[in-house]
Amino acid sequence: MKASTWNAAITAASAARASWLGVQALVMIAVGSAAVGADDTPAPPVPAAADGADLAKPPTWKIPSREDVEQSLQAWLERSGLPPERRQAALALWGERGADPAFDRLDVVMGAVAEADPRCLPVLAVVPATPGVPPVTAAALPAWVADEATDAFERGVVRLWLGRELVRQERFDDGLVVLAGLEPEAVVDPASLLFHTAACQHWLLRADDCIASLERLLERSSEIPVRYERVARLLRADMTGLEEESLDHIARRMRDITRRLGQGRAGPVTRQVQDGVIESLDKLIAAIEEKQNQQSGGGGAPGSGNSGNGKPMDDSRIAGGQGAGEVTRRDLGDGEGWGNLPPHEREQALQQIGREFPAHYREAIEQYFKRLAAGEATP
Repeated sequence: MKASTWNAAITAASAARASWLGVQALVMIAVGSAAVGADDTPAPPVPAAADGADLAKPPTWKIPSREDVEQSLQAWLERSGLPPERRQAALALWGERGADPAFDRLDVVMGAVAEADPRCLPVLAVVPATPGVPPVTAAALPAWVADEATDAFERGVVRLWLGRELVRQERFDDGLVVLAGLEPEAVVDPASLLFHTAACQHWLLRADDCIASLERLLERSSEIPVRYERVARLLRADMTGLEEESLDHIARRMRDITRRLGQGRAGPVTRQVQDGVIESLDKLIAAIEEKQNQQSGGGGAPGSGNSGNGKPMDDSRIAGGQGAGEVTRRDLGDGEGWGNLPPHEREQALQQIGREFPAHYREAIEQYFKRLAAGEATP
């Protein structure tokens, strides 16, 4: 492997990685915003001419109103059979924060569910904010959350909230597992579900799935939070232009390996990603070297009779050239004295010919000079 080729590949990969990190930084800003506030105001409507793809078909999901969420919460509390005091505490929390734009809706609903059902408290506790504490994994999801006997409303709230927190901690593999199977029409914050699912798919380079999630999210581009709408468009353009096995693609997989190792994951999945990166780099470097060889004249066309090194064929045979057979005429004088070179100069010329051409060329040219000196050869 040439050092220059390797350096060129690494430099280009670093540039691609830096460009992608800018997009990923926006993703983490979007998923890390807990409060709603002004940044979560709905995006302004986009004219159909500017973004006709978003308006080409009617939305397949809707954003539930505050009243819809409150009714779902009340219905769940009535079905739950939980003690009245716990149900009242949950409704009180919702009544205090549910209408306040300073609080994230999903956080408020999760808090209300935890007030009613103490089984949710360990879920809240396993997502620490203290740096250095290992974050939650999908395996830490309590068994009762996945149990079909658990009410669908509660399961949806807990899974959506936990999946979002996993994404915020860059646990994209776990987050995607927790969010899988949830449908927008069955959760209290469908925009958050679609966006965080797309964020996982974007990082894990599942381009087709990511684009599908983003397209569905942007069906309501004028109603979702601004940060979701803006970043979703960036991610869609990014995934649409991503070419597999390109330097950009390789750089992103390197970034994913760094993330995995930083989380203490050196298992089979990480090793598989590492092996894939090495294989892709080998292919890319081989392609770069081949291109450099071609540009430097390292290879001639088959049948051309030229090896690409500026020398003629080693053996006499019919060449496979495609030209018209015409050469540039040069003024060589009247030809007088060509065969009358002094012996030492003639020998030097023949030795030079012997070094640059096959042996039989020396004999043929020497005979030509002799005939030329005797006036037998035509110029």
